[in-house]
Amino acid sequence: MAQLHDLTALEQGAAVRAGEVSPVELTEHYLERIGRLDAGVGAFVTVTPETARKQAADAESAASAARREGRALPPLHGVPVPVKDLSQVAGVRCTMGSAAYADNVATMDDHVVTRLRAAGTVLLGKTSTPEFGLSSHTENALVPPARTPWDLGRSAGGSSGGAAAAVAAGLAPLAHGSDGGGSIRIPASACGLFGIKPSRGRVSPGPLLHDVTGLVTHGPLARTVADAAALLDVLAGQMPGDPYAAPALPPGETFAEHARRAPGRLRVAHITEAPIPGVEVHPECRRAARETADLLRELGHDVEELTLPGDESLGRAFVTVWEVLSTVLPVPPGGEKLLLPLTRHLRERGARTTGTEFAAALQRMRGTAQLVDDVLQAPGTGYDVLLSPTLARLPLPVGGLRNDDDPEQEFADVAGFTPFCPLYNATGRPAVSVPLHWTPEGLPVGIMLGGRYGDEAGLISLSAQLEAARPWAGRRPALW
Repeated sequence: MAQLHDLTALEQGAAVRAGEVSPVELTEHYLERIGRLDAGVGAFVTVTPETARKQAADAESAASAARREGRALPPLHGVPVPVKDLSQVAGVRCTMGSAAYADNVATMDDHVVTRLRAAGTVLLGKTSTPEFGLSSHTENALVPPARTPWDLGRSAGGSSGGAAAAVAAGLAPLAHGSDGGGSIRIPASACGLFGIKPSRGRVSPGPLLHDVTGLVTHGPLARTVADAAALLDVLAGQMPGDPYAAPALPPGETFAEHARRAPGRLRVAHITEAPIPGVEVHPECRRAARETADLLRELGHDVEELTLPGDESLGRAFVTVWEVLSTVLPVPPGGEKLLLPLTRHLRERGARTTGTEFAAALQRMRGTAQLVDDVLQAPGTGYDVLLSPTLARLPLPVGGLRNDDDPEQEFADVAGFTPFCPLYNATGRPAVSVPLHWTPEGLPVGIMLGGRYGDEAGLISLSAQLEAARPWAGRRPALW
């Protein structure tokens, strides 16, 4: 018999609106699963049962009043949605994945949290992240590592690894994440989920930690395309003070509606080699992309193979910007000694970067964005979508990427693990990871679709078409 966590997030929202399921019932169901399963999964750094129960009761009262009065409610009203622990929720601990922030309690909401509240969602807690979100695993000094539920000996990836582990293990129906170099798409691939890295400026980064480089954005992780699109509708929107603004959807349209639309015939470039010189791509990752290219042809799309020239200068520019970003968070007095080796390494290098070097790195990334527009995705002559594996390797063993003895090597290994993802952060273009492939041993392998700037809607429509052709939501790990 189906359980509540078998329902999609949109199904849960519909059941709440119809009075068939109470938000309180949903919340208690997930809190029970978290209490029973999370010690082995490592999804949460902080669970907020009191806040969740209060919000669930308020959501139930609002749903009852709406039914009496014949009023509509948002699609995710009453649905639990955890928040990644790099974003602030007023009155809730926000550790940034760091022992130096272990006792930090936020005093105000980030805009994404304000939007989640307005949509009537319920906060189950804060999901785990590596320290300051700087690596592609989710292993910190506060809680056990985040693990993919498909193999608890392997990492959930990062830096939104806790969010992905929660959704994949049925500890939440969907989750908020953030992505500065692949941090939504990496764990989506490792955990068999659909994840959206939106266009630069689609989701407000403020008001507390604006990223002036434009690398980082917020987005959804979900089991289905429709659920992710519905959460993107909640998160999307500009606020005063935002440094960027993505093109808005036409009036009255939603991303959720695009999950029900055919994408039309598209020109797709299948990127066959990693854009970082010397990186080997695992055969299963290659096979996942190749089979997706074949499926796209079967669906009527035009697919051509494409090799991007290896660009070491872009990689160096990205690293320079990442190192400077690592210095932005102030560390409390005496807190530096609590930081992990990778964080100290990046902050030391970032502190030595001159303003001229930082500006040149940003300019190099802007030049790459222009190249993508001019050569790869020019209207009428270029490609609508870029296809590649999400990652160059399968989900790694827990501890397989972290290297406290040699943090410089750890960061180099991150580049070899995820060579395809950072291009879209550097250019600001949207990209999604789609869970279309599993290895014979049952490990998920994501494929990545990158789109034109501002065209999340097109990626959502194409992903939904792939999902309809090769459904994946019925695949569930053993602990489900």
